Amino acid sequence: MRAGVRFFLLGITLGCSAGQAAEADALAISQNIQALHMPYGTVLDPIYASADSTQITGYTRCGDSALFTGAYLAAEAFRYKVTQSADALNNVTKAVAGLKSLADVTGTNLLARCLVPTSSPYAASIASQEASNRIYTNSSAGYIWVGNTSRDEYTGAIFGLGVAYDMVDDATVQASISALVTRLVRFLTGNNWSVVMPDGSSSTTFLVRPDELLALLQVGRHVNSGQFGTYYDEERILLSLTVSAPILVDDADDSSYFKFNLDYMTFYNLIRLESSSAKSLYQDAYSMFRSYTAGDQNAFFDIVDHGLNGANADRDAETLELLDQWLLRPRRDLPVDLTNTVAVCGSQACKPIPVPLRVPDEFIWQVSPYQLTSGGTGLIETGGIDYILPFWMAQYYSVTPAFSVQPSAAAGVAVAPGELASLYGSNLAGQTASASAQPLPISLGGVSVSVTDASGTARNAPLLYTSAGQINFEVPDGTAAGTATFTITNGSTVTTATFNVLTTAPSLFSMNGTGTGVAAATAVEVQTGNLQSPVTVFQCGSSGCVAVPITLSAGSPVYLTLYGSGIRNFSSIANVEVTINGVSVPIQYAGPQSSFAGLDQVNVSLPASLEGSGLVNVILTVDGRASNTVQVDIQ
Repeated sequence: MRAGVRFFLLGITLGCSAGQAAEADALAISQNIQALHMPYGTVLDPIYASADSTQITGYTRCGDSALFTGAYLAAEAFRYKVTQSADALNNVTKAVAGLKSLADVTGTNLLARCLVPTSSPYAASIASQEASNRIYTNSSAGYIWVGNTSRDEYTGAIFGLGVAYDMVDDATVQASISALVTRLVRFLTGNNWSVVMPDGSSSTTFLVRPDELLALLQVGRHVNSGQFGTYYDEERILLSLTVSAPILVDDADDSSYFKFNLDYMTFYNLIRLESSSAKSLYQDAYSMFRSYTAGDQNAFFDIVDHGLNGANADRDAETLELLDQWLLRPRRDLPVDLTNTVAVCGSQACKPIPVPLRVPDEFIWQVSPYQLTSGGTGLIETGGIDYILPFWMAQYYSVTPAFSVQPSAAAGVAVAPGELASLYGSNLAGQTASASAQPLPISLGGVSVSVTDASGTARNAPLLYTSAGQINFEVPDGTAAGTATFTITNGSTVTTATFNVLTTAPSLFSMNGTGTGVAAATAVEVQTGNLQSPVTVFQCGSSGCVAVPITLSAGSPVYLTLYGSGIRNFSSIANVEVTINGVSVPIQYAGPQSSFAGLDQVNVSLPASLEGSGLVNVILTVDGRASNTVQVDIQ
């Protein structure tokens, strides 16, 4: 093992890692949304060439772009409040600007469903998809936009703007939100709460939904009391007694289940911002509504309830469990038919379907948990707002487990026997300690970790590192696949958490410790006479590590060694694949690395066809399970 990788693995031993698993997942989702789901400033979902392709051929779900841009804004606003991340603030600013563009493009302060540049190669396809909502053109701005705006779009947009105004203590952001909310609400009040299209027709009215009307006006009053304070007070007197009426209608059946998602958004701002005696009327209506939906195993509903009613151990535990289960879901809209998988009562499931099995949608919490089938094709990628919104809300409300589990190399949904893994939390150990020799100890720094597998067998885990916030360990060999319980014993304090164990759970180390960027790898060039010369794969400095171009030359093959974990239990070497720039490369070896406990390696040869590829992605697949993506540079 060469010095660069030895130094890196020492860093892993000393606890240098990306952070909690769930948070790493949330951050990766946010990055992906920015990269692929906001091509024109508001949320859309990409369409791929095939179910296993990453080539984008179009975009869809434009009709709900305003709604889910608002939900995304709320997610990033909660993230900013929790982390004070500059990246979160930047995403908030972009989302507010995106919503503003939906009001700008119409020319009347009407909120468009979405907008697309007329020059976009996807404009014609999106216009065709949304033809029933009518397509308008703003020639001077160079956009087409989608009309027939529904109450849903206003509810989602104002929900996000109201949350962001309170979560983001940035004067510029707050001023932008105040100005935009004022425009949106004044448009509605100026049209007697009807959503009026450019031709004078009305697509919908809020007069039939006093709950939604008051919630929008509540946020308007909150961000601009001079404009809306008195008006809200007057409407509250007139309408507060009728808030429960539409809820009774919604609770009559589960049809159009998305209405419940909108109701939770509505009640969140309506109740949390109320201080008058009318709050009890709002709470009574909410309680009636909550009693109808509380058993639906819905993470978003649960965390909103926490925000309105405070802590509840059972509900909050369910929230975390449902979020963990979300990470096991496919990100594409694969077809689902559960009629022969779960118990069926009439035309739906008898009880809420487990989250990993539920039918796909852009926001899973707006789909009935009893729905059995969907007609997906696997071409549309879900953004993941349905994860990051309840996740960051849970972080904000301190609904967090005692600790979390993840592979040490990269965020993942499972670990494997023999894999290097990490526990993250607080007060996990009373002292910082590192293992100084192998075999690794099962007690370190006054702490031990045991893993009880799905069969009920408990095993002590070998430990590499302990600290108050992190414990690094090796998943015990022999741990059975399934849900395992991880137990930390720190003196007289015992804490537990669960995590999924699979036979293989491949993950690759990267040099920045996050599982992304340049690979933690080595390479050699074999010259005439079998003389092996080291090839530099990366170089590190004060600003981090970067890939160094690998030169391929005829007659002197280059072999690349990738370091990872969770690989060694593969069923057959034929079921281990490495692709570089999408090209499957020959594998020379896969299995344990000989000198470091829990470390695996995969040796591959670099074919001449890769010459000139540049900075490329490397993905390892073991028994059908793909690793995280790392990078190398091939000259």
